[in-house]
Amino acid sequence: MFSRTKNKILIYGKMIKFSHTVFALPFALSAVVMAWRDHEPDMADLFWIVVAMVGARSAAMGFNRIVDAALDGKNPRTAVREIPSGLLSGKEAVTFVWASAGLFVFAAAMLGTLCFWLSFPVLFFLLFYSYTKRFTMYCHIYLGFAISLAPLGAWVAVTGTLSAPPVFLTLALMTYIAGFDILYACQDIEFDRDQGLFSLPALLGPQNAMMISSILHVATIIFLGAMTVTFGMHPVFLFFLGIIAILLIIEHKLVQPDNLSQINIAFFHMNSLVSILLVVGVVTEALVG
Repeated sequence: MFSRTKNKILIYGKMIKFSHTVFALPFALSAVVMAWRDHEPDMADLFWIVVAMVGARSAAMGFNRIVDAALDGKNPRTAVREIPSGLLSGKEAVTFVWASAGLFVFAAAMLGTLCFWLSFPVLFFLLFYSYTKRFTMYCHIYLGFAISLAPLGAWVAVTGTLSAPPVFLTLALMTYIAGFDILYACQDIEFDRDQGLFSLPALLGPQNAMMISSILHVATIIFLGAMTVTFGMHPVFLFFLGIIAILLIIEHKLVQPDNLSQINIAFFHMNSLVSILLVVGVVTEALVG
């Protein structure tokens, strides 16, 4: 019984790619650390912010797998995913999404009334992403926007206000996510074209799409630099920002229009390091400053 339950949990975790939580969570944690400059640290808030992040992302990814199940079954790259391969039933996936969404709303309620009410439009934006590839090539930008609500939400949770200070961190996450999602979508160019799906690589070709991805990641560095100025951060953060810039350059060197063999290294390893370095840099700056 225990072994069966454990296997089912692992299947759910694989369905939502739980390990990819490392991309956005550090941005939310960075917002928390920066908000603590003027607010007393509260470990309970930190706990519920992490719970809210896990719940929101799990609901969004689970919903995406449900909406795309038929398409995933036709695509050789994604046919092995949990729903099309039969490891999870549609009913099990729906139950998981409802439970995850409920967890997100409950965690938001524990963070305050404003967070509770904002959790519903945030959930809508996250779930709606699953349909965007069916009508707009800017689905990658929309994904970045939806995920970029994480640091803003964390800021609201700590400060109790919906205010402007974390705007550059939010924009940095939006362009960062959109940029590497474009690179990832290059794997499915022919499939997307065949199915009439919209994506920048499918509509503009891999070379043009990768150029846009590069521009977005340059914007990421600019926004993080602007954040450094607006928050009056200690120069030590610039050291981490420099390493982040180098990692993004390496990511774009690894993925070429005619060679996608390193896409998984670029997508997971490089981006994981970028996100982790950001929060380490913010924490280090807070300690030094």
